[in-house]
Amino acid sequence: MDAAKRLATLNRIRKLSVLMDTSIRVPFFNFRIGLDPIIGLVPGAGDLISTTFSAYIIFLATRFGIPPKDLAQMIFNITLEAVVGTVPLVGDLFDAFYKSNIRNLAILEQHLTVVEPELEQVRSEIYDSKVSQV
Repeated sequence: MDAAKRLATLNRIRKLSVLMDTSIRVPFFNFRIGLDPIIGLVPGAGDLISTTFSAYIIFLATRFGIPPKDLAQMIFNITLEAVVGTVPLVGDLFDAFYKSNIRNLAILEQHLTVVEPELEQVRSEIYDSKVSQV
């Protein structure tokens, strides 16, 4: 996969992680939540849907050759959130604070800064060319 496609995949992971964990600002509390704890409020299916989104993010992350240790930590993060998420209300509060997708994004980005620092260079070049076109 070329650098532009890899960057597009990384940006998809970033957008999904933010959407699921930090896309909504809670007024008066200086706190952000995403769709994950909101979807989790739907009994039964909500946690399954949220876990499916998280698993998809990990699936995309595997395209970057993430080491087994990091992959195991990412799987642990979503498993913990899924298991605790099954507890009514407490699980939804845990989802709002734990933010497994953002944690997993941080693991992936840490890995990429070591093995593919050129992705940020490509990102900068694409951003600069879009800004100059405006």
